[in-house]
Amino acid sequence: MNNAYLVSVSQKNKNMAPSELDSILKSNVVDLRFVRKVQVRNKPPTRRMLCTKNNELLTSNNGLLSLNYRAPVFAPKYNPAAEGLVIAWDIFMQDFRNIWAETVTIINTIPANDQFWEYFNNELRLLSPQEKMRFMAS
Repeated sequence: MNNAYLVSVSQKNKNMAPSELDSILKSNVVDLRFVRKVQVRNKPPTRRMLCTKNNELLTSNNGLLSLNYRAPVFAPKYNPAAEGLVIAWDIFMQDFRNIWAETVTIINTIPANDQFWEYFNNELRLLSPQEKMRFMAS
């Protein structure tokens, strides 16, 4: 993927507080890697994700159509922050995912504005399902 759209690269953030990650996700689309809290058979112990919590981006016409965003129907039955988790919209899987904040490494951030849509249209929209799966496993 072309790095022309990306703001920060390889920013190590181990032991990040959920509130800190939440704040970053509310203003950016974030390319991050985290340790799976529950290991999945035949999958790597880490998961890479392109995600955001930016409400303006997600609820825009482009967010609703291109990212298939849909608002949550109900609140979780647990306290994510108390579990060290942050819930964010996964751009590739097009659903909400839990991120174990203390294990996060931020790889890149993209401002959640027209810069993201340029990146999406020029880079992400063209990825095949296999390329997306390789990205998530990397």
